[in-house]
Amino acid sequence: MSVLFSELLVPGWADEKIGLDAVTGTYSDGSSFNLPCHTADPELFFSEADLAIAEAKSLCGGCPVRAQCLEGAISRAEPAGVWGGELFEDGRVIAKKRKAGRPSLSEVAAREEEAA
Repeated sequence: MSVLFSELLVPGWADEKIGLDAVTGTYSDGSSFNLPCHTADPELFFSEADLAIAEAKSLCGGCPVRAQCLEGAISRAEPAGVWGGELFEDGRVIAKKRKAGRPSLSEVAAREEEAA
C-alpha cells in the first residue's frame, strides 16, 4: 500500500483507514484491470451532472469489490465522488448533489430534522 508522507503525520492513519490497494490491488489473474472504475472514464465518477453520477453508480452495481470499496471510502472519509455505488461529499454519503443557489425549504427542513 502506498502512503503519502502527509498521511503518516496523522496518528493511527494506517490502523483506521483502508487504502485503495487493499480494495483494487493486483489480483493474480489480472482482473483488477477489468473493474468498472479501471475501464470507464475516471471523470465519470467525479462529475457534477446527475446523469453521469447515475451512470457511475450503475457501473458500481456489478462490481465484485463494491462492498470493500464503500467500506474503504467511508474509512478514508472520501471528500467527493462515487465510491462503492454511493455518492460522497465532504466525507459523507449523500443522496444527490445539491445544485447551486439557495436550498429549498424541504431540503433545509430535512437537514434540521437529520441534525436533531
